[in-house]
Amino acid sequence: MNHTGWTNWTHKAWLACSAAVLLATVAALPAQAAEQGVPRGVGAAALADTGRVIVKFKSGAGVLSRSNILSANATAKAGPQAASTLATRLGIASLADGRVMSDRMQIMTSSAMGSQALAARLAADSEVEWAVVDGRRRVLAAPNDPLYPSGLSSNVNSLAAGQWYLHAPDSTVKSSVNAENAWALTQGSSSVVVAVLDTGIRPDHPDFAGKLLSGYDFVSDTATANDGGGRDSDPSDPGDWITSAEDASGTFKGCGAENSSWHGTQTAGLIGAATNNATGMAGMAPNVLLLPLRVLGKCGGYDSDIIDAMRWAAGISVSGVADNTHPAKVINMSLGSSGSCTAAYEDAIADVTAKGATIVVAAGNDGLAVGTPANCAGVIAVAGLRHAGTKSGFSDLGPEVSIAAPAGNCVNASGACLYSMLSTTNSGTQGPGTNTYSDAINYALGTSFSAPLVAGTAALMVSINPSLTPAAIRSLIRSSARTFPTTADSGVAACTQPTSTEQTECTCTTGTCGAGMLDAGAAVVAAQNANSQPVAVMSPSAVSAAMGSTVTLTAGSSLLPAGRTIQTYLWQVTGGSASIASATGRAQALATTSSNASVTLTALDEGETTVQLTVTDSSGASSAAAAQTLAVSAVAPAAAIAVDIGSPEVGDAVTLSGTGSAAAGSATIVSYAWSLVGGSTIATLQGSTGAQVDLQGNAVGSVTVQLTVTDSNGLTGTTTRTVTFAKASSSGGGGGGGGAAGSPVWAALLLLIGLALPRRRAGR
Repeated sequence: MNHTGWTNWTHKAWLACSAAVLLATVAALPAQAAEQGVPRGVGAAALADTGRVIVKFKSGAGVLSRSNILSANATAKAGPQAASTLATRLGIASLADGRVMSDRMQIMTSSAMGSQALAARLAADSEVEWAVVDGRRRVLAAPNDPLYPSGLSSNVNSLAAGQWYLHAPDSTVKSSVNAENAWALTQGSSSVVVAVLDTGIRPDHPDFAGKLLSGYDFVSDTATANDGGGRDSDPSDPGDWITSAEDASGTFKGCGAENSSWHGTQTAGLIGAATNNATGMAGMAPNVLLLPLRVLGKCGGYDSDIIDAMRWAAGISVSGVADNTHPAKVINMSLGSSGSCTAAYEDAIADVTAKGATIVVAAGNDGLAVGTPANCAGVIAVAGLRHAGTKSGFSDLGPEVSIAAPAGNCVNASGACLYSMLSTTNSGTQGPGTNTYSDAINYALGTSFSAPLVAGTAALMVSINPSLTPAAIRSLIRSSARTFPTTADSGVAACTQPTSTEQTECTCTTGTCGAGMLDAGAAVVAAQNANSQPVAVMSPSAVSAAMGSTVTLTAGSSLLPAGRTIQTYLWQVTGGSASIASATGRAQALATTSSNASVTLTALDEGETTVQLTVTDSSGASSAAAAQTLAVSAVAPAAAIAVDIGSPEVGDAVTLSGTGSAAAGSATIVSYAWSLVGGSTIATLQGSTGAQVDLQGNAVGSVTVQLTVTDSNGLTGTTTRTVTFAKASSSGGGGGGGGAAGSPVWAALLLLIGLALPRRRAGR
């Protein structure tokens, strides 16, 4: 069974641990042979849309005082149950209350409409802060431990490379994380807890002996849970298999038939398997404790369950669940799906990081843009690398990625997978079987297995320096990273910003795969040094922007040794084209020094813009944050049509002007194309190019004019305008008298002459 990593609620991205249905050829070998890769699941759209939404009410909303309830259960929290009120107010049929999530947040359902439509209706209420779809996510997929060394014989494990990803890098295996250098300083502290939000765990695996805290099963849907009930205190993984019959009809129709993945067992082992126990494998952070939180079951799990687990992991109270007495300092989430970050995740991440917990999320396995929640601000998003340091063909990419780490690759098109991510797993295809380890035959690939290496590194860092904040940990992991191989080294084209087309293996850049390759040893050294040196932290308001738009960059989360203050901030645009605005005004320059902890950057040209921050403290010590790359996209020009006559009549020549059209950023309009898209018998265009043309009215009626402008980037913008011609007004005759000018014949001649000549009229 092939194991891959990444949880996709909405669609099957990667079944890190699962036996997947489809095998994709995700990377090209030099000989152009297809390499074994991450099994691709079928699309997510499979599950029926049941109209399920998470709603958060505004502080002080009247509906809260009317609907708050307090269960007799001592663990339940007061919270909104406002479905009845909103159903009446908004006219939503079958609106029902779901679980209370906080004092202002609850789940609502309606069988009368889909989730997107329900969220839009609820969000329109004046007392609702936000309403988002409750989507489903799915799995993305030198100690004495016998499986740690390289060069293993086949009678030990079919994966000869052993735990190659933990070793020191060399000329062949360039992406290894250098764990032994970190272990020379710390193997972690038992006071540091890492929460693993996943499919649960097989607690009887021998490499988890003495490593597990009492976790929790947050899967609320009974069918998804697959263990006979909903939420409970047992996070054991019963298996998440889908049979062919289930895939054909019923609750899990279209979900894809597959064996159980044991995904959570694999990710947990990579983080903290027992080490130096002469058994199995070594974990990245051998001495930390693991807190297994089950959030995924058959065909994934709901956002609301994942968010509750995130909050509970950090020590925040969750309705219906006894408080967590072992709050986590690090949270690993090897799960996700496509789409943008929702307000529900933004709120949860802000709450969790405020509690001091670092969140690590797998980027995803589609070879496309980073999925959610990895694309949310405040998390460490992790892309996947091949052994040679190039991007794994399946790994998602983009400016949201913080760091890259090994995700595995097979090299071979068939047979043994040479660089599988060896970890703890189980042999059962449905329910639990024998506890075992993944290898070259039952292999594991995916960013699901990159993220645990980063989570384990973060746990080592906070073990050696408990004062580190989540922002400082992210900054130090980035600034201590090793540089990616160059295209000359790899012989593979450079990665580019994601589009709708999958990118397979490519040479990473700091704009697509994060700051560099994870170096656990260097990161732990940096964490230790943070006791005596400042840590520069750069927080952008966005990592992608359109030309001409602005991004705010702040350094307010920079960390200082006790008793020191920051004296100066040096902001630099070190690549691309942009300008920095500071307290002293806007400066077009490669370096701008400002005494402010916050600056505003205006993106000027399409492409990647790189910004560098260096802080100097009151002792004279300096620290540079890893350069932040912003992806700047070109914006299509805006076409505009103006007329010089507001109410034209037949015979009028109306001047149409496109000079009000505007290009974005430093681009300019280079061409204009005019055409009639309706009413061609009513009027005639006097020309088809140029910034201005005339429209001659020939008959009563309306005509539609279209203008397409093209800018210097080759982008186009189009608009239309309707012009209506009225009947020509009468010239009128004179009063009495019988002179020639007043005769009917003369009047007729004047009218004919007037109709034959174009007229200009004052604009109205």
